[in-house]
Amino acid sequence: MLIVTHDTLRNPQILQVRQLPRKFFGRVAVWPKNRTGVRGTLRLLAEFQAIRYTLTLSPLIVIGALWNVAALPIAQAPILMIALIWWVEMYLLRVPAKRRTRLINEAEAARVLDLLKVQSRDVLTRIVALREMRAGQLHLVVEQSELWRLSPLTYVSVQSEDGPEVLRLSLQERQIITDRLFQPPLSEHVLQRVNQAQNTFLRDVTFDTKGVSAHARLAAALA
Repeated sequence: MLIVTHDTLRNPQILQVRQLPRKFFGRVAVWPKNRTGVRGTLRLLAEFQAIRYTLTLSPLIVIGALWNVAALPIAQAPILMIALIWWVEMYLLRVPAKRRTRLINEAEAARVLDLLKVQSRDVLTRIVALREMRAGQLHLVVEQSELWRLSPLTYVSVQSEDGPEVLRLSLQERQIITDRLFQPPLSEHVLQRVNQAQNTFLRDVTFDTKGVSAHARLAAALA
C-alpha cells in the first residue's frame, strides 16, 4: 500500500485535481519518495505499458538476433506481435471475463466491501477529529492496479471536495491509515480478488465531517 500525498511522492504535482475521485493508474506515474526496494521498484515499473510490451516481445527479439533467417519474417509479422501482446495483457496479466465470477462469491465480496467501508469511515473519523473539521466532505479513495498475476499495488489517498484537492496528510494521519485501514480479515489481496471479480478497481468512501461525534473528537484530542 502506498499512501498518496505530498510528502510521500517525488512528483507531488500529479496530485492536482479537477474532479473527484482523483484517479492515478493509467493516467500518471506515481514515484514514491521513500525507498521501495528492488521488488517494490520492479512492481511500479510493471505498470508501464511500454516496459511490459518490450518484455513480451523480447523472445521474438532474441529469436531474430540468434537466427538471421527468422529475423525478416518476424519483422514483417506485426499481427503476431500484436496477438502476443494481447494474449499476455488480457489472459496472463488480467482475469478473463468468463473466469471473474469464480474468484469469489457475491456474498463474500459484499462482506469485504462492507468491511472496507466500515474501516475507511473509521480512518476518516479519526482524521476529521484530529483536524477539528466541522463541515465538508472527505473521500477515502482506495485504487488498485488491474494487473492480476502480480502482487497487489494499492494507492490510498484522502481527497476533499473543498478545492477539490488531495489532502496533505501528516505523519500521524498516514499512520492512522497504515494501522487501521487494512485490518484482518480485510487485506490488499482479498480486496484485489473482489476488484478483479467485479472489474472495478477504484473504491471511493465518502464521509460527511458533520457526522463525527463529540466523543470521537475528544478521543482524538486526548491522543
